[in-house]
Amino acid sequence: MILDRFRLDGRVAVVTGAGRGIGAATALALAEGGADVVIAARTATQLDEVAEKVRALGRRAITVPCDLSDLSAVAAPAETAAAELGRLDIVVNNVGGTMPNTFLTTTPEFLEEAFRFNVSTAHTLTRAAVPHLLAAGGGSVVNISSMMGRSPGRGFLAYGTAKAALAHWTRLAATDLAPRIRVNAIAVGSVLTSALEVVAQQPEIKQRMEAATPLRRLGEPWEIAAGIVYLCAPAGGYLTGKVLEIDGGIEHPNLELGLPDL
Repeated sequence: MILDRFRLDGRVAVVTGAGRGIGAATALALAEGGADVVIAARTATQLDEVAEKVRALGRRAITVPCDLSDLSAVAAPAETAAAELGRLDIVVNNVGGTMPNTFLTTTPEFLEEAFRFNVSTAHTLTRAAVPHLLAAGGGSVVNISSMMGRSPGRGFLAYGTAKAALAHWTRLAATDLAPRIRVNAIAVGSVLTSALEVVAQQPEIKQRMEAATPLRRLGEPWEIAAGIVYLCAPAGGYLTGKVLEIDGGIEHPNLELGLPDL
Protein backbone atom coordinates (compact mmCIF):
# COMPACT_ATOMS: atom_id res chain seq x y z
CA MET A 1 0.00 0.00 0.00
CA ILE A 2 2.68 2.52 0.96
CA LEU A 3 4.67 1.84 -2.22
CA ASP A 4 1.63 2.89 -4.24
CA ARG A 5 2.10 6.38 -2.76
CA PHE A 6 5.35 6.64 -4.69
CA ARG A 7 3.67 6.04 -8.06
CA LEU A 8 3.41 8.80 -10.68
CA ASP A 9 1.13 7.13 -13.18
CA GLY A 10 -0.52 9.53 -15.59
CA ARG A 11 1.74 12.43 -14.65
CA VAL A 12 3.91 14.48 -16.99
CA ALA A 13 7.24 15.90 -15.86
CA VAL A 14 9.74 18.40 -17.21
CA VAL A 15 13.39 17.88 -16.24
CA THR A 16 16.11 20.35 -17.18
CA GLY A 17 19.77 19.48 -17.51
CA ALA A 18 18.58 15.96 -18.29
CA GLY A 19 21.26 14.86 -20.73
CA ARG A 20 23.44 13.31 -18.02
CA GLY A 21 24.09 13.08 -14.30
CA ILE A 22 21.34 13.92 -11.84
CA GLY A 23 19.00 15.14 -14.57
CA ALA A 24 19.23 11.93 -16.57
CA ALA A 25 18.84 9.79 -13.45
CA THR A 26 15.79 11.84 -12.48
CA ALA A 27 14.12 11.42 -15.86
CA LEU A 28 14.56 7.65 -15.63
CA ALA A 29 13.37 7.52 -12.02
CA LEU A 30 10.24 9.50 -12.79
CA ALA A 31 9.58 7.24 -15.78
CA GLU A 32 9.96 4.16 -13.61
CA GLY A 33 7.40 5.73 -11.32
CA GLY A 34 4.98 5.97 -14.23
CA ALA A 35 5.48 9.52 -15.53
CA ASP A 36 6.01 10.66 -19.09
CA VAL A 37 8.85 13.15 -19.41
CA VAL A 38 9.98 16.16 -21.36
CA ILE A 39 13.73 16.47 -21.06
CA ALA A 40 15.79 19.54 -21.89
CA ALA A 41 19.51 20.16 -22.21
CA ARG A 42 22.00 21.60 -24.65
CA THR A 43 23.27 18.38 -26.24
CA ALA A 44 20.72 16.62 -28.45
CA THR A 45 22.63 13.34 -28.65
CA GLN A 46 22.67 12.98 -24.88
CA LEU A 47 18.95 13.71 -24.68
CA ASP A 48 18.25 11.11 -27.35
CA GLU A 49 20.09 8.47 -25.33
CA VAL A 50 18.08 9.28 -22.20
CA ALA A 51 14.82 9.37 -24.16
CA GLU A 52 15.53 5.92 -25.58
CA LYS A 53 15.95 4.55 -22.06
CA VAL A 54 12.71 6.21 -20.95
CA ARG A 55 10.82 4.66 -23.85
CA ALA A 56 12.30 1.27 -22.99
CA LEU A 57 10.52 1.65 -19.65
CA GLY A 58 7.23 2.05 -21.51
CA ARG A 59 6.86 5.80 -21.01
CA ARG A 60 6.73 8.67 -23.47
CA ALA A 61 9.71 11.00 -23.81
CA ILE A 62 10.09 14.23 -25.71
CA THR A 63 13.43 15.97 -26.09
CA VAL A 64 13.87 19.75 -26.17
CA PRO A 65 17.45 20.60 -27.13
CA CYS A 66 18.06 24.19 -26.04
CA ASP A 67 20.51 26.48 -24.31
CA LEU A 68 18.97 26.88 -20.87
CA SER A 69 21.33 29.73 -20.06
CA ASP A 70 19.21 31.73 -22.52
CA LEU A 71 16.15 32.80 -20.54
CA SER A 72 14.14 33.23 -23.72
CA ALA A 73 14.44 29.46 -24.30
CA VAL A 74 13.66 28.27 -20.77
CA ALA A 75 9.86 28.28 -21.05
CA ALA A 76 9.89 25.93 -24.06
CA PRO A 77 9.88 22.62 -22.12
CA ALA A 78 6.74 23.59 -20.18
CA GLU A 79 4.92 24.64 -23.32
CA THR A 80 6.05 21.47 -25.09
CA ALA A 81 4.74 19.28 -22.28
CA ALA A 82 1.31 20.87 -22.40
CA ALA A 83 1.11 20.90 -26.19
CA GLU A 84 2.46 17.43 -26.95
CA LEU A 85 1.69 15.39 -23.83
CA GLY A 86 -1.51 17.17 -22.84
CA ARG A 87 -0.63 18.29 -19.33
CA LEU A 88 2.12 19.16 -16.88
CA ASP A 89 2.35 17.98 -13.28
CA ILE A 90 6.02 18.10 -12.28
CA VAL A 91 8.90 20.51 -12.88
CA VAL A 92 12.46 19.62 -11.88
CA ASN A 93 14.78 22.62 -12.09
CA ASN A 94 18.05 20.74 -12.25
CA VAL A 95 20.12 22.89 -14.61
CA GLY A 96 22.60 25.17 -12.88
CA GLY A 97 26.10 25.34 -11.51
CA THR A 98 29.01 27.77 -11.46
CA MET A 99 32.75 27.25 -11.61
CA PRO A 100 34.78 27.97 -8.45
CA ASN A 101 36.52 31.31 -8.42
CA THR A 102 38.63 33.41 -6.11
CA PHE A 103 37.10 36.42 -4.38
CA LEU A 104 39.04 39.03 -6.35
CA THR A 105 38.36 37.35 -9.69
CA THR A 106 34.64 37.06 -8.94
CA THR A 107 33.44 40.07 -10.87
CA PRO A 108 29.94 41.49 -10.45
CA GLU A 109 29.19 40.07 -13.89
CA PHE A 110 30.32 36.59 -12.81
CA LEU A 111 28.15 36.81 -9.70
CA GLU A 112 25.12 37.95 -11.69
CA GLU A 113 25.66 35.15 -14.21
CA ALA A 114 25.68 32.62 -11.37
CA PHE A 115 22.41 34.01 -10.03
CA ARG A 116 20.81 34.04 -13.46
CA PHE A 117 21.81 30.47 -14.33
CA ASN A 118 20.80 29.01 -10.97
CA VAL A 119 17.83 31.14 -9.90
CA SER A 120 16.43 33.03 -12.87
CA THR A 121 16.21 29.85 -14.94
CA ALA A 122 14.20 28.13 -12.21
CA HIS A 123 11.93 31.13 -11.85
CA THR A 124 11.38 31.49 -15.59
CA LEU A 125 10.50 27.84 -16.16
CA THR A 126 8.31 27.60 -13.07
CA ARG A 127 6.49 30.79 -13.98
CA ALA A 128 5.77 29.40 -17.46
CA ALA A 129 4.66 26.10 -15.93
CA VAL A 130 2.23 27.49 -13.35
CA PRO A 131 -0.83 27.81 -15.64
CA HIS A 132 -0.32 24.25 -16.86
CA LEU A 133 0.22 22.89 -13.34
CA LEU A 134 -2.99 24.57 -12.20
CA ALA A 135 -4.86 23.22 -15.22
CA ALA A 136 -3.75 19.72 -14.21
CA GLY A 137 -5.18 20.23 -10.73
CA GLY A 138 -1.93 21.21 -9.03
CA GLY A 139 1.61 20.00 -9.13
CA SER A 140 5.08 19.78 -7.72
CA VAL A 141 8.26 21.78 -8.38
CA VAL A 142 11.66 20.54 -7.21
CA ASN A 143 14.80 22.67 -7.36
CA ILE A 144 18.33 21.32 -7.18
CA SER A 145 20.23 23.43 -4.67
CA SER A 146 23.46 22.53 -2.87
CA MET A 147 24.87 22.14 0.61
CA MET A 148 27.16 25.02 -0.41
CA GLY A 149 24.10 27.20 -0.09
CA ARG A 150 24.33 26.84 3.69
CA SER A 151 28.02 26.17 4.33
CA PRO A 152 31.00 28.49 3.81
CA GLY A 153 33.85 27.34 1.61
CA ARG A 154 36.70 29.27 0.05
CA GLY A 155 36.32 29.66 -3.72
CA PHE A 156 32.57 29.03 -3.81
CA LEU A 157 31.28 32.57 -3.25
CA ALA A 158 29.27 32.86 -6.47
CA TYR A 159 28.07 29.26 -6.48
CA GLY A 160 27.13 29.19 -2.80
CA THR A 161 25.39 32.56 -2.96
CA ALA A 162 23.33 31.47 -5.97
CA LYS A 163 22.35 28.15 -4.39
CA ALA A 164 21.43 29.89 -1.13
CA ALA A 165 19.22 32.21 -3.15
CA LEU A 166 17.61 29.24 -4.88
CA ALA A 167 16.91 27.59 -1.53
CA HIS A 168 15.15 30.69 -0.22
CA TRP A 169 13.40 31.21 -3.55
CA THR A 170 12.00 27.73 -2.93
CA ARG A 171 10.54 28.78 0.43
CA LEU A 172 9.09 32.01 -0.92
CA ALA A 173 7.65 30.43 -4.08
CA ALA A 174 6.08 27.68 -1.98
CA THR A 175 4.27 30.34 0.02
CA ASP A 176 3.09 32.16 -3.10
CA LEU A 177 1.91 29.03 -4.89
CA ALA A 178 0.29 27.13 -2.00
CA PRO A 179 -1.94 25.24 -1.68
CA ARG A 180 -2.22 23.87 -5.21
CA ILE A 181 1.44 23.82 -6.22
CA ARG A 182 4.12 22.46 -3.90
CA VAL A 183 7.68 23.75 -4.20
CA ASN A 184 10.62 21.99 -2.56
CA ALA A 185 14.35 21.66 -3.10
CA ILE A 186 17.19 19.25 -2.53
CA ALA A 187 20.50 20.44 -1.12
CA VAL A 188 22.89 18.10 -2.88
CA GLY A 189 26.29 17.08 -1.57
CA SER A 190 29.16 15.66 -3.61
CA VAL A 191 27.62 13.35 -6.19
CA LEU A 192 29.52 11.28 -8.75
CA THR A 193 28.45 13.00 -11.94
CA SER A 194 30.52 14.14 -14.91
CA ALA A 195 31.33 17.31 -12.96
CA LEU A 196 33.33 15.18 -10.52
CA GLU A 197 34.97 12.93 -13.11
CA VAL A 198 38.33 14.53 -12.43
CA VAL A 199 37.89 13.63 -8.75
CA ALA A 200 36.84 10.06 -9.42
CA GLN A 201 39.91 9.58 -11.57
CA GLN A 202 42.28 10.76 -8.83
CA PRO A 203 42.08 8.25 -5.97
CA GLU A 204 43.94 10.47 -3.50
CA ILE A 205 41.51 13.39 -3.89
CA LYS A 206 38.51 11.08 -3.88
CA GLN A 207 39.70 9.40 -0.69
CA ARG A 208 40.12 12.78 1.02
CA MET A 209 36.58 13.76 0.05
CA GLU A 210 35.21 10.44 1.29
CA ALA A 211 37.09 10.76 4.56
CA ALA A 212 35.58 14.24 5.07
CA THR A 213 32.06 12.86 4.54
CA PRO A 214 30.34 11.24 7.56
CA LEU A 215 29.03 8.39 5.40
CA ARG A 216 32.57 7.92 3.99
CA ARG A 217 31.54 7.90 0.36
CA LEU A 218 30.30 10.17 -2.42
CA GLY A 219 26.71 10.17 -3.56
CA GLU A 220 25.20 8.58 -6.65
CA PRO A 221 22.82 10.36 -9.05
CA TRP A 222 20.06 7.83 -8.41
CA GLU A 223 20.04 8.76 -4.72
CA ILE A 224 19.12 12.32 -5.61
CA ALA A 225 16.58 11.06 -8.13
CA ALA A 226 14.95 8.91 -5.43
CA GLY A 227 14.48 12.02 -3.29
CA ILE A 228 12.90 13.82 -6.21
CA VAL A 229 10.43 10.98 -6.78
CA TYR A 230 9.45 11.20 -3.10
CA LEU A 231 8.92 14.96 -3.27
CA CYS A 232 6.82 14.70 -6.44
CA ALA A 233 4.73 11.66 -5.51
CA PRO A 234 1.72 11.50 -3.17
CA ALA A 235 4.15 10.15 -0.54
CA GLY A 236 5.60 13.66 -0.26
CA GLY A 237 2.29 15.43 -0.55
CA TYR A 238 2.50 17.12 2.85
CA LEU A 239 5.81 18.86 2.11
CA THR A 240 6.20 22.31 0.64
CA GLY A 241 8.79 25.03 1.11
CA LYS A 242 11.34 22.51 2.37
CA VAL A 243 14.97 21.90 1.45
CA LEU A 244 15.77 18.20 1.75
CA GLU A 245 19.46 17.62 2.47
CA ILE A 246 20.90 14.63 0.60
CA ASP A 247 24.57 15.18 1.24
CA GLY A 248 26.10 12.25 3.10
CA GLY A 249 25.90 14.19 6.36
CA ILE A 250 28.49 16.84 5.52
CA GLU A 251 28.38 20.15 7.35
CA HIS A 252 31.41 21.67 5.63
CA PRO A 253 32.78 21.34 2.07
CA ASN A 254 34.58 18.04 1.59
CA LEU A 255 36.67 19.44 -1.27
CA GLU A 256 39.21 22.07 -0.39
CA LEU A 257 40.48 24.04 -3.37
CA GLY A 258 43.69 25.06 -1.63
CA LEU A 259 43.27 28.78 -2.31
CA PRO A 260 45.85 30.81 -0.35
CA ASP A 261 45.20 33.71 1.97
CA LEU A 262 45.30 37.13 0.32
